[in-house]
Order: sequence, then structure tokens, then C-alpha cells
Amino acid sequence: MNFEDEDFELREIQRLEGHTDKVWSVSWKPATGINGVPAVFASCSGDKTVRIWEENSTGSFQCQAVLEETHTRTVRSCAWSPSGKFLATASFDATTAIWENVGVDFECVSTLEGHDNEVKSVSWNNSGSLLATCGRDKSVWIWEVLPGNEFECVSVLQGHTQDVKMVQWNPSMDTLFSCSYDNTIKVWVENGDSDDWHCIQTLGESNSGHTSTVWSLSFDASGDKMVSCSDDLTIKVWTSKMQEWDQNAPWKHVCTLSGYHDRTIFSVHWSREGIIASGAADDAICLFVENNDNEVEGPSFKLLLKKEKAHEMDVNSVQWNSGDRRLLASASDDGTVKIWELVRLSGQKLL
Repeated sequence: MNFEDEDFELREIQRLEGHTDKVWSVSWKPATGINGVPAVFASCSGDKTVRIWEENSTGSFQCQAVLEETHTRTVRSCAWSPSGKFLATASFDATTAIWENVGVDFECVSTLEGHDNEVKSVSWNNSGSLLATCGRDKSVWIWEVLPGNEFECVSVLQGHTQDVKMVQWNPSMDTLFSCSYDNTIKVWVENGDSDDWHCIQTLGESNSGHTSTVWSLSFDASGDKMVSCSDDLTIKVWTSKMQEWDQNAPWKHVCTLSGYHDRTIFSVHWSREGIIASGAADDAICLFVENNDNEVEGPSFKLLLKKEKAHEMDVNSVQWNSGDRRLLASASDDGTVKIWELVRLSGQKLL
């Protein structure tokens, strides 16, 4: 997609109310919003609940289910399994719940316990065979998905020196990434056929990394580019020649985007088309695209647009839908979720 000579607008489609506290995270259900299948996403909140939203025939989203009375504290993170059959929810109550989607109902089929305190993030690998969680206890846990809704912890990774904010699997291989209050991103791989996982790289200040808490990271569709965001008010793009035959290929910093947000950047997400969205404590959402002018220097990115006052308070999470329309969901401290569509402005350029 060429974003060079066009003007775009991030148009607010809908403002969704229902949560009674901060909304921390949103997650689109895979393979929805495409080929006539209505788009579905989950949102989770400080109100201890998860809400499931579905697009109706008019294109509006409605709350179809409220998952409650399972978590006893804030639900910080939610993630769908690749098949869309399961939803994992991570909570400050030190547990991760696994919900099975049966028709329109959701049933809690497993509760993963082990973290000492708040679980901050949960992520499924590309095949749905592994689940990762992380938390304030500075650890990263890897769980194997077994038949009968059983989950076995296969590794507890102790490498970070502070609260781990997010875990994310690479989309093209079983390499796990974690980012932390200790200002670093760590890359974890499995040792051969053993269930032993270890850190092969730490991306920190010494290799052009962040200088404050790293809140979020995301991969492009191929998995060989990564974007991260931080309390240091920057967004960084990284690349690797990582392929199936060499998981150990190092990640290298290629560019830093700064000056676009003036408060902590909490969330970053890369769309399948290559658009990076960021959400921050300045209540704004920014969109960036690759700048094709200077390939000699390696990849660089430019601001496509900035939506000031996207929410009334901090933007905690931004997430692109991978379907037919360029839909972006955002979650905020203001208790709402907003649905946006990136649209081309036909003919008239904005003055």
C-alpha cells in the first residue's frame, strides 16, 4: 500500500461504553472482520471484567458478553488463541484465566496460577501450542497447551530485574520477547529439544535501546521487524535476519521516532499493511509508515497522522484489526473503547 501521496484521516466510528473503570487492553479475534465474518474483539478493565464486542449488520459494535466473577482484581491483558476458540486473560489477582468460546457463551475452563502477584501480559504463539505470561514478580512463564484444557508450566524465566510489562511471540517462529520496567527487551529461545528456555539477547541502552520503561512491542507481518515504545517518549524500530534456521540472529536498532508524543507511550501495534499505531499518556494516537525515500540508510519511518485528544485520558492500548477494513481499536483510562477507521480523503487535500 502506498501512503506517499495521499491524505488520510483516522475517523472515529464508535465510542463504546460499559466498563466502569480504566480499560487496559483490547484484542481482536483472529479471522473476524474479513470475508463477511463480523469483527469481534475483547476488552479488559480495572472493573475486573472482560467484555466481548461484536460488529452487527450495520457496522456498529455491541457488547455480546461480559466475562465476570472470575478475576478478583484488575484484568490487565487479554489475548485470543490463533484459532479464536480460547481467550486468555491476565489479572492483578496473580492468575491467568482461559476462556473457551462455545457459540455465544464463554466458559472459564482453566486458571493458571504461579506468579507471585500481578500478571501484566499474556500471549499465544503462532500455532496456539504455547502461552507466555509475565508479571510484577520479574518473571516470564511459558506454558504448554495440553489436551483437555490442561496447561503445564514448562519454564520460568528469571532474567529481568524489574516488573515485566509485556510478552509477545514472534509471528514466524517460537521466539519469545519480553519488555520491562528495567528498560530492556529480552529475546528468549528454547534449547534444542529440551524444555529449557534461555535469553539469547538483551536490547538495552548499550545497543541503542530505550532509556526508561519499555511498555509494549509488536512485530510486522513477516516477523523480521519489531517496534517498541517507552516511557522515554520514543518509538524504536528493530530488524533481524532471524529465520527458521537461525533463531539466534541478533536484533539491531534501525531508527528511533521521537518528538511525536510528549508523555509515556504505552502501546504500539504494527498492522499487516505496515502501519504502526501508537497510543500514549498525552491522550493521542499517532500513525507511522515506512518512508521509502532513503533505502540506502536502511528503513526509516514518517508520521502519517496524529490524532490529538483521541481519548479524554491516557490511551493504554491500540490494536489493528487484520480484516478487510483498516479498523483500529483503542482503550483508555477514560473507561471507553473507541473504534477508528483509517480512510483516504478523496480528492480534496486537507488544508
